[in-house]
Amino acid sequence: MEPVIIVLIILVVLVFIALIRTIQVIPQASAAIVERFGRYTRTLNAGLNIVVPFIDTIRNRIDLREQVVPFPPQPVITQDNLVVNIDTVIYYQVTDARAATYEVASYIQAIEQLTVTTLRNIIGGMDLERTLTSREEINAALRGVLDEATGKWGIRVNRVELKAIEPPTSIQDSMEKQMRADRDKRAAILTAEGTRQAAILTAEGEKQSQILRAEGEAKAAALRAEGEAQAVRTVFEAIHAGDADQKLLSYQYLQMLPKIAEGDANKLWIVPSEIGDALKGLSGAMGNMGPFGGNSGDGGSDRSTERREKPSID
Repeated sequence: MEPVIIVLIILVVLVFIALIRTIQVIPQASAAIVERFGRYTRTLNAGLNIVVPFIDTIRNRIDLREQVVPFPPQPVITQDNLVVNIDTVIYYQVTDARAATYEVASYIQAIEQLTVTTLRNIIGGMDLERTLTSREEINAALRGVLDEATGKWGIRVNRVELKAIEPPTSIQDSMEKQMRADRDKRAAILTAEGTRQAAILTAEGEKQSQILRAEGEAKAAALRAEGEAQAVRTVFEAIHAGDADQKLLSYQYLQMLPKIAEGDANKLWIVPSEIGDALKGLSGAMGNMGPFGGNSGDGGSDRSTERREKPSID
C-alpha cells in the first residue's frame, strides 16, 4: 500500500504544478512573451491566460507603462572646443513587447548609447553660448533621432530633457564675473534713474512751491493794495463829508512827512507842491496866534517864515 500512496502523492503534486504553470495571470499595463520549444508563440495581455504546461514557457515580462531613465553626465565637446558635461533624462514607453524582446538585446543600454552619440553630434555643431541657450532645440533634435531609431525596437520616446549643462570651471568663473558686472551695471543704471527721478520730482515740487508762494504773495499784495485804497477812499470821503478846512489839511500833510521819509534806502524824496501850500496855510494860521493862543506880532511872523523855509531846504 505504501508505494501506491507515494505514487498518488507524486501525481497530485504534478497535477498541482501543471495547474500552476497552466494558469498565468498578467497584471494591468504589462505583457508576457510565450515561447514554445524556444520559438515565439504569442504575447500574453493583461488578465487570465492559459498556456500549455511544460511546453510553453514565459520568456519575458515587460512593463508597458511610461518609464523614466536618467543617464549619468556625459562629456561633450562643443564647436569651440570646450568640454561640457550634460545630464539627460529619457521618457520612453514600450509599444511592442515582441519587438522589444527580439529586435534588440537590451533596449535600455541601446537607448543610452544612442542618446550619447546623438548628443555629441548635436552639441558638436554648436558653440558654448548657443548650447546654454538652446535647450529646447537640443531636446527636439534628440527626441526626433531617438524616436526614429527606437521605433523598430517597439519603443516610443515621448520626451528628452537636459537636466544640466555644466561648462568648465574657468568658463563658469568668467560667466559669474560677467553676470556680476551686468548686475552691477543694472544696479548703477537703476540708481542713476532713481536719482534723476528724485531730482525731477524735487524740482517740480520746488517749482510748484514757488508758484504757490508767488500766487499767495500776489494775492496778499492785491488785498493790501485794496485795503489801502479802501482806507484812502474812506478818509477822503470822511474829509469831504466833514468839510475840512485848510488848517486840518495842512496838519494831515505834516503827519505824512515821516512816512514819506521811512526806509534806509530813501536818500532822495520829492516834496509835492501841495505840502508847500499846506505849510503856508499852517504858518499863516499859527502867525495869527500868540504864545498863549492869541495874535502875535512880528516875532510870530518871523517864526512862521523860518518854519516855511526849512521844508523847502530839505
